[in-house]
Amino acid sequence: MSKKIESSQETLAAARLFSRRAVLKAGAAGAAIALSGPAFVRNAFSSSGEFNYMGWAGYAYQPCFDAFTKATGIKVNFTEQPDNDTIFAQAKLALQTGAFDVVEPTVDRVTAYAQNGLVQPWDTSKLAMDNYLPGLADGLAGEMATVDGQRYFVPGVWGTEALTFNTDEYKNGEYGKASLADLWDPAYEGKVCVRAHSALAALGRVMDAEGKLPRPFMDGYKDDAAMKEIWDVVLAEAIKSKKNIASFWKGENDAQAGFRTNGAVLGLTWDSTGYNMGKEGPYKYLAPKEGAFAWNQGYMLMKNAKNVEQAHEWAKFISTPEGAALMATNFSANPVGKGGVDKLDPAVAKFYTDAFPGDAGTKLWWWPVQSASFLKLRAEYADKFIAA
Repeated sequence: MSKKIESSQETLAAARLFSRRAVLKAGAAGAAIALSGPAFVRNAFSSSGEFNYMGWAGYAYQPCFDAFTKATGIKVNFTEQPDNDTIFAQAKLALQTGAFDVVEPTVDRVTAYAQNGLVQPWDTSKLAMDNYLPGLADGLAGEMATVDGQRYFVPGVWGTEALTFNTDEYKNGEYGKASLADLWDPAYEGKVCVRAHSALAALGRVMDAEGKLPRPFMDGYKDDAAMKEIWDVVLAEAIKSKKNIASFWKGENDAQAGFRTNGAVLGLTWDSTGYNMGKEGPYKYLAPKEGAFAWNQGYMLMKNAKNVEQAHEWAKFISTPEGAALMATNFSANPVGKGGVDKLDPAVAKFYTDAFPGDAGTKLWWWPVQSASFLKLRAEYADKFIAA
């Protein structure tokens, strides 16, 4: 699968560019989200009950939950976690406790969940797979979501990780100049906010382009020996510039705190962080010239889920125009369902127009599949960087 991921990365980016461009064109004229009624017919079983859902902290899910309950009668019991690693760890515990029906990782984690026996496949006959925008549930994304011919992941929202910065203090704040390399510029000593493993990946991409790695950066996703060979070099270089880091973040709340209270003027963050900070002050979110990191986040069904039918109704609702737009607005990100772009808040659409000008959409760098052993090693390198 790794070879497919590497060779098909540009194909996936091109397919998903369709939805990015659709957001930019339709969003400007789009109205604020309004639910005129459910987009699917209730069935007797799903018109009551509840399900237990573990997802990301720092977001305003309630409008989406309220709309889902209104449409189906199903109550959502939500537990928030700050990051992928914590969601994964709690999913392991839930295999014994049965605490959750649905978990919300990114698609690159599917292999790790399947290898650990945490999840069961979705029954696609109970979903609405034709609802999704091209490239989000089919193509390479569909391959990444599938194990042994069975679909373990369905998308909920997708977005990016790029540069958030204070426009008064960051010197390269225009597209084509802004670079991942700026995170390591001595001019920003004590002024950078990053997620540790993302910062190492960003530096790895920069060093790869400069011919400073022992082998191509993507080789690290193929086997653990290659990963260690590459990331040893990257970590050593990152430690040299550790003094640049004002704070590390793991979740949305941490990232915003990096700018609000820890003195950061530049960071590698999710799009939601850039959007939220831009509402408070002179902050902007912009794709670096190397290309923004991109992620596809969605739902997996726990192996011991107790509320399976209700969980399927949730996944189906998020694929509708209403559900997709509500979830995208929640994350200040992109909808996965057809027609969702027409219901986006115009402010969100303008944010993306400004963040991805010119050819930025064609340069998206999609996180590849990361095995359980890769994730363990990656966490070790991140910990070493933080502790250095």
